[in-house]
Order: sequence, then structure tokens, then C-alpha cells
Amino acid sequence: MDHVVCFILGGGHGGALYPLTRSRSVPAVPLAGKYRLIDVPVSNCLNSRLGSVFILAQYQSVSLHRHISNTYKMDPFHGGFVEVLSAQQTNETSDWYRGTADALRQNLRYAEREGVTDVLVLSSDQLYRMDFEAMVQGHRASKAACTLGVTAVGPNRVRRMGAAKIDQGNWVRNFVEKPGRDQLESLARPEAEDPVRPFLANMGIYLFQWKVLQEMLGETPHMDDLVTQVLPRLMNQGRLRAHRHHGFWEDLGTVQSYHSTHMALTTDHPPFDFHAPDGTIYTRMRNLPGSRVNSSSLRDTLISDGCEIGVGCVIDRCVIGVRSILGEKVLLRECIIQGANEYESSDERRVRQGSPEPPLGIGENTVIEGAILDKNFRIGRNCRLVNRSGVNFADGPFYSIRDGILILPTNCVVPDNTVL
Repeated sequence: MDHVVCFILGGGHGGALYPLTRSRSVPAVPLAGKYRLIDVPVSNCLNSRLGSVFILAQYQSVSLHRHISNTYKMDPFHGGFVEVLSAQQTNETSDWYRGTADALRQNLRYAEREGVTDVLVLSSDQLYRMDFEAMVQGHRASKAACTLGVTAVGPNRVRRMGAAKIDQGNWVRNFVEKPGRDQLESLARPEAEDPVRPFLANMGIYLFQWKVLQEMLGETPHMDDLVTQVLPRLMNQGRLRAHRHHGFWEDLGTVQSYHSTHMALTTDHPPFDFHAPDGTIYTRMRNLPGSRVNSSSLRDTLISDGCEIGVGCVIDRCVIGVRSILGEKVLLRECIIQGANEYESSDERRVRQGSPEPPLGIGENTVIEGAILDKNFRIGRNCRLVNRSGVNFADGPFYSIRDGILILPTNCVVPDNTVL
């Protein structure tokens, strides 16, 4: 695995996750209370003994840079690195990345080193656990120009993704991005072991031969996108192969999938288990105390480090992020609470005395349902934040609603007695 270099694509402006991406890039969006989305692909690389990892960033990359530099401090005696490469003007180009292929084109030179044979390209908005060694071995044995990671999905999901049709040797014979209903029959696998999931979807995981990728991107400067331009060309040449992933995999690139996946994590048998001893998901180490829960009722809930839960709270199917502060008799149902970057100091609390702005956290007697509260929220007392009308899309003075889910952005302030 020493001869494989990994590039993780940082994505665009992240409109499908807005307002979670209002002040950060997609890879820096919080995950499961204490992680960031970028921790998943980086951890999979490290667990697969891949030590050369580049993260390609373009939009609002400050928090991503900070997280990577504070988290992945590699041992100098064993080598390896995790490095963020931001879009930049050079003598060769003055443009931002025009697409996924162009992002690789502009940064391949940083990966040039003796002995590199393969390039692994990953996405930064997915949740899965995968050992890439088996994929690399199959890729090299088949001598494929590119190996595409695929997983079985049903018809509703495949229409939002790319679908591959493979032969008995796992060579891709047809590939359609976001297929229509009239194309599904030709892409289904009649021999599928699970008739509910007869399609093979593109996971956004690509393993290229180094020389092939270098030549294609160098000789065809008009090719800017991997999925719509590079992969079809390799498929038509008979050089695109598929590698099947059988474990859990979920794209978290929309508010709906982000919220529903978090709710699934709170169940007795979550589809993805962060507690699993094999395939650890790494993140920043924090010197935080254990969480304190005072005479409250909790059901199917994840609580991260350093939280304070007041007396009489009722929390049902929630993910509670680091440093979350809840006053007395708060009711939370099906919420993602991202927590805070820092505790509020005694001096800060003293300065705010008499201010109409609530303290950091959630005030007493407040009810919140079906919501995502981003970092550093200040929610007053006796508030009721519930999308009772079932609005699917809206923007208000202190909130947004996407896919019916109420979202309070970073540093949101909600006065006492607010009713939504």
C-alpha cells in the first residue's frame, strides 16, 4: 500500500447541505456529535495503511485546515501525512476547479514521487467503513485502468446516483449517471441476491493507475469531470472495472440523508457502529470531562463529551454534540445538537448579565423537535421550535427549513419565549 496516493475531494459550495455549509466546507460539517465528515475517508485510509493523503479544498476551508492540523499529526519516524491542498492561482492556471477531474489535474504534481503506481480518489460526504487493500489487490490483478467502488441499492436511491451494469468478470459494460425510470430495467441485475436492491450504485470511490490518470488528464485538458467524462471513456475502452462493497454505505450530501442517518445511529442496532473495535474512526482529541446528566429521561440518544443536561430533561432519539448545555425541563425529540466550540467562561457570563441574549446552550422549559442545531447556539427559555405545519422549505429570521427539517445555523440566537 506504500505505492498508493489518496486524494479526497472536498466538494463544491455544499448547497444541498446549506445552512450547515454557510460558514464551512462540506468535509468540515460535524458528524455524530464529535467527528467531522472528513474523518471518515481519512480514517479508512489510515486503517488501510495508506499514509499519503491529500484533501482538495476550495470553499471556506479555514475550519477544515484547523481540524486536520489539530487531528492528524503523523509520527515523523514512520512517515505519512494528511495535507489540505486549497485551490490556488499558478503559472499554469488562474481558475478555480472546474470539476472533479480538473481538481485532480491541478494537484497531481504534488503526488509525483518514486514508486507511485495507483491513485485512490474518495469523496468527503459519506459514511462507511472499508479496507481498501482488497480493492487495490483486485485492481492490480485485473490490470484495470480504473476500478470503481459500487454498492447495491434500490430504485429510489439509484436515480439520485450513478448506476453501473457489470459482467461476470466485474467489468463495467454500462454506466448511467442519475438514470431515468425508463433506463432502470436495463441496469438492474436479474441475478441480484437481494431483489429489493438490484442496482449497483457508484460510491464515489475510484482507484486509477497512476500513469493512466496522468496521461488522460494531461492529454485531454477539456475533461473536467470524472463521472460524466473520464469514466465513460474508460468504459468504452473496456478498461473500467467494479469492486463491490458489501457493508453499510450512505451519502450524507443532503439535509434529509444527513438527518435520517443520524437518527439511525441512535437505534439499538445502528447500521454503522462507531463503537466497533475494528476500523476506528479517528478525530481530534479533546480534554473534556465526562457528561453530566441530572435526573433526566433519555431514550435512544448519543451524548458526546463535556455535556451538561439539566434536571427534568426529556431527550428522545437525539445526537448531542460536545459541550452541549441544556437547562432544566428541556424536551428534545429527533434532534441533532452540534454543541459548542468552547465553554462560556465566568467572565463572559458576567459581562452578559442583564443582556437580552441568552447564555450558551438551551434555556429551561424549551421544546425542540425534528431539528438540527449547529454550533454555538443560544436558545432562550420557554421556546417552542417545532415545524408543526410540515413546511418543506423556508428561510426565516433565525432559521431555515430543508426537507421538512428545522435548521438553526452556527451562532444562532433565539430570544426567550420564541414560538415557531
